[in-house]
Amino acid sequence: MSELSLLEPRHRHAPGGLVPSACIGFFLALVCLLLWVPPVVAHGGVAFEEDECVIKIGFLKAHFTGYQPGSRGNKEFCEDIPDVAESVFVIDYLHDFLKQLPVDFRIIEDVNNFGVFAQWDDIATLEDIDRDTVFYQPPVTRPDGVLTVEYDFQRPGSYIGIVTAQHPTEDKIYTAVFQFQVGGSDYGYLPLILGLIVLFQAMYWITSGGLKRFQKPRMT
Repeated sequence: MSELSLLEPRHRHAPGGLVPSACIGFFLALVCLLLWVPPVVAHGGVAFEEDECVIKIGFLKAHFTGYQPGSRGNKEFCEDIPDVAESVFVIDYLHDFLKQLPVDFRIIEDVNNFGVFAQWDDIATLEDIDRDTVFYQPPVTRPDGVLTVEYDFQRPGSYIGIVTAQHPTEDKIYTAVFQFQVGGSDYGYLPLILGLIVLFQAMYWITSGGLKRFQKPRMT
């Protein structure tokens, strides 16, 4: 065997074939990152913590769970609501201080398209919040630490949930604002993952000379 042959690489890219191992590793790393991000950050004021949905009302925390008993039984939802139907929202206080505060809950249509980045400053710019409101639970104190509300959605679309808690003795208001979709598809991050697969295969096809081989017959 010649000395030159010993220096040649043992692995070659199969033309137009499978993605090389380096690309596979890079792709799998991105997919793992994509699957890891959703548990960390969800919509706006709602986040996942230790596999539980948590809403932050100012610095105060509470478990937040949505149900659709008529169409989904006891299945729990943290963000988007899959069906245009009766829905139940349960806010379970994690701070005893919240048990002392009058807390209200409002749902408005996202007519201004604030989206997942909706904040309290955006809500403050609304000219007539009552006009956009589809549901409102007036302030109520819950010594048991659980606030439950029900609303029967009439049409699909983007909505914003708003929770406010008034300090009992000081002029302070604690707020939480979060966007959610009603009646949307329940595919999760599958379309994005499939899109990444197509993108990586296309990138490999181009970088491995597939585009040149495709254009060559037309140029001759």
